[in-house]
Amino acid sequence: MAAMRMRRKSLTAAGLSALALAAAGQASAWSYEEAAAPYQGVEISILDEVTPLQEQFAEIVPEFEALTGIKVNYQLLNHFEVINRGQADMLSGRGEYDAVMAHSLQVGLLMDAGVLMPIDGFLADPALTDPEFAQDDLIDPAFRSLAFLGDSQYSFLNWNYNMVYWARGDLLGDPAEMEAFEAAYGYPLAPAQTFDQLRDIAEFFTRKAGETLAGETLDSDFYGIVMEGMNGGGTYVPVWQVFIKNAGGDIFDEAGHPTFDSLAVIKGLQTWGDLWQFSPPGQAEYSLIDVPTVMGNGIAAQSIAYSDFVLGIDREGASALHGKFTYGPTPVYEEGGDYHAAGEPSGYFISKHSENPEATYLFLQWAAERKTQADLLSSGVGVPVRDSSWATLMTEGNKLNGLYDAMKASLAGVEATPKAPRWFQISDVMNRIFQQVGLGQMSAEEAAAALQSEVSAICDPCLLQ
Repeated sequence: MAAMRMRRKSLTAAGLSALALAAAGQASAWSYEEAAAPYQGVEISILDEVTPLQEQFAEIVPEFEALTGIKVNYQLLNHFEVINRGQADMLSGRGEYDAVMAHSLQVGLLMDAGVLMPIDGFLADPALTDPEFAQDDLIDPAFRSLAFLGDSQYSFLNWNYNMVYWARGDLLGDPAEMEAFEAAYGYPLAPAQTFDQLRDIAEFFTRKAGETLAGETLDSDFYGIVMEGMNGGGTYVPVWQVFIKNAGGDIFDEAGHPTFDSLAVIKGLQTWGDLWQFSPPGQAEYSLIDVPTVMGNGIAAQSIAYSDFVLGIDREGASALHGKFTYGPTPVYEEGGDYHAAGEPSGYFISKHSENPEATYLFLQWAAERKTQADLLSSGVGVPVRDSSWATLMTEGNKLNGLYDAMKASLAGVEATPKAPRWFQISDVMNRIFQQVGLGQMSAEEAAAALQSEVSAICDPCLLQ
């Protein structure tokens, strides 16, 4: 995949040159008011996903309307409705939405169907593109792996969903627990940086009701780790992107052929499956929404979870454990090698059926520009899409700085889902078989062989080139 990343990056030169030319000619003259003048009174519809991040963004959308005179019908639906309704709108040609927030897992299908509008022409138009937009400030590799196919650009980076290591800092810092852990494992208790440490901590903190934890007698069982495990949703994301890719392999080769029958996949699945013995018994039904609830309720010691859900838990009034968590980048097998983390970069994509693509492009650009992002993150809470935004968030005294350090480190290894038109079928197979490994119904070797067989029957090769 490294060669593909280099090729995509080099092919952005045309877009960047256009921005440079615009900067030379209009550096002092460009404004949203002037750019939007031909579109005064136009109404555009944008479909997005409801999370605390988007609810915060909705509060500043009126600033775009006041700035441009363009009316924005900004709709928020839940994760699954956005996927189903947004895709149905684009694929049917109905054209209800001018742009839809698409997760990277959807992009291959939509590109293959030809329903996404490239934005290269808009980028090259000095009347539409802010010469100071600085898209080279958008966080890579998430941005380029999401927004480009070959020499065409389709989006910016709007939502940078990423996973971090999340643990109970109060437990890891408890003197008695620290002493007992070092006596048992021979090294100091600290947030896990490697999978061996992750497992040791999971084993150490798994306790039965009646045992003690940090000096208190437990009324119920306590677990060393909690992870998403349901046969559906996004279970495949950390298993593939963290456990498997950090083992030195991937699920496709550069030509898009499935490579599940590899030692890296087997190693990743063995590591993943082994951790289930230290997890809550209901983990097979846990979704990405359930994991933060379990952590917030205080029945597990650590997790790998989406940082935006962490932001919904580690805040005043959301959990009694607010302020007691600690964070880090997702773990690796050995430090010093190539680093891979889990995430789902997402962006607004203009529908081919939009009747107002120029006005919609102005909204996409405004949403990702530096000032808008600074306004969005001014509360000290959020997930950056720009490298320059870290300074806005990580201010002195911000109690979430540890989380932002973890996000920043993890985002260095987050790539978008490869552009596979049949990704939903592929991920369904991955979720089902990954869960069977966790439940002990299938060995890692059996799972790797089954994955190779079933995914190859779906597609081979699987990726758009």
